[in-house]
Amino acid sequence: CPQPVKIAGRCGVSVWTGWVERPEAFVEHSEFAEFYAARKDTVFRAVLVATGQRSAAEDAVAEAFTRAYERWRTVHDHPSPTAWVIRTALNAHRSSWRRWRRERPVDVPDRAAVEPGATVLPAELLRLVLALPARQRQVVALRILADLSAEEAATVLGITPSTVGVHLHRAMSCLRGQLIAPSNSTGRLA
Repeated sequence: CPQPVKIAGRCGVSVWTGWVERPEAFVEHSEFAEFYAARKDTVFRAVLVATGQRSAAEDAVAEAFTRAYERWRTVHDHPSPTAWVIRTALNAHRSSWRRWRRERPVDVPDRAAVEPGATVLPAELLRLVLALPARQRQVVALRILADLSAEEAATVLGITPSTVGVHLHRAMSCLRGQLIAPSNSTGRLA
């Protein structure tokens, strides 16, 4: 049964009054809008570092948030909606990469290059992170940049939490070793 709904505009002035079939849709929309505003940058940073390509990360994140909006009732009840969106973005990137690979049978580089305009991390640190093996790079993106727990990162990547810890430890050891100057015995960053 349709119900009357008022949507308040600025300064409490009603902008629209009408009858709608599902007034709860307005609540869902505002909940999603709050989630999007709070998590969009975190998700983008994680996907950018995981994929290494700004335009591909933008496309994947947009697709993931679109899917999350379409399924907001289900995603809202997920234990970690942020992890759901990140995993969806990584899957969307993987799918688009597979489509691209089928369309153009050429040699694909082992490492993805970050476009010069990307300013997620300092340039030197970003270069070192992108030089890491793919799984270590993904774990750094999820654990450090997206601030997911080991369990959430494990769910996103389809591995165990202890494996996430191992990859993170190896990545951090590698980064630490490359950032500390070999001639500097004090352990300070170069």
